[in-house]
Amino acid sequence: MIASPARLSAVHKRYGAQLALHGLDLALEPGRVLALLGPNGAGKSTAVSVLLGLQQPDAGQVRLCGRPPDQLAARRAVGVMLQQAALPDTLCVGELLAQARGYYATPLSVADCIGMAGLDGLLRRRYGQLSGGQQRRVQFALAICGHPQVLFLDEPTTGLDIEARQQLWAAIRTLAAAGCAVLLTTHYLEEAEALADEVVVLQAGRIVAQGSVAQIRARVLQRCIRAQTAIDPEAVLDWPGVRAARRDGAVLEIHAEPAEAVVARLLRDDPQLCDLEIQRAGLADAFLAITREAA
Repeated sequence: MIASPARLSAVHKRYGAQLALHGLDLALEPGRVLALLGPNGAGKSTAVSVLLGLQQPDAGQVRLCGRPPDQLAARRAVGVMLQQAALPDTLCVGELLAQARGYYATPLSVADCIGMAGLDGLLRRRYGQLSGGQQRRVQFALAICGHPQVLFLDEPTTGLDIEARQQLWAAIRTLAAAGCAVLLTTHYLEEAEALADEVVVLQAGRIVAQGSVAQIRARVLQRCIRAQTAIDPEAVLDWPGVRAARRDGAVLEIHAEPAEAVVARLLRDDPQLCDLEIQRAGLADAFLAITREAA
């Protein structure tokens, strides 16, 4: 398999006066999930469109499986699940799957597609009669049915319930373990935290942070302290090291660094304090801090 199945090298893309991508370098690696994160308008969709050959860059180089992305050989090695898909409402799920599998030389078996996407009992149902979540599962099956070397997933679990989301996560891990390179864009940061081997954060068409989930989280040193206490959050805001404090029912939530002095003062000021928890900042906290700093 090719060392970098998909790559952008110094890519620029402009829409009129707006620069959507500013010298972007991005590479997917076999067997790894890369989560591409960023606020709305950061350039995520443009980067995916350029990688897929749906848009041409104004400058820079794009390679998909070692070829220009508009070549048929490159496209046959790729699976794509975008946020929106226009599929014939009158066709049955089985017909859609058979049609899509026919485009590829070595597709996944029908049984594998059904099992990984959770389509049990749906093959004879018309696509237009399915719920939104069921349609998303069909779209995922169509994206993976060609046994892709590169898989693009744009908000793949939108509209899915918890069980269906967990099933798709398991399928994505299975594909990556088999060597597939996966590009994931998602607004569910817990999804990126659960799946990603590497995280890239875009802001205004530039990379503002890149690394493993642990490395991105380490960019934010603060801890989250939660406890049941009667202490007023407004008073806590004046304590050294406290960045934020709010009440959630009986629970006081504090973001602080260092945490030790804050915890010691909590215990001293409220001997009745209970259910104390201390956690490192999650990916969502790091993402917000990074994008605010970049802005």
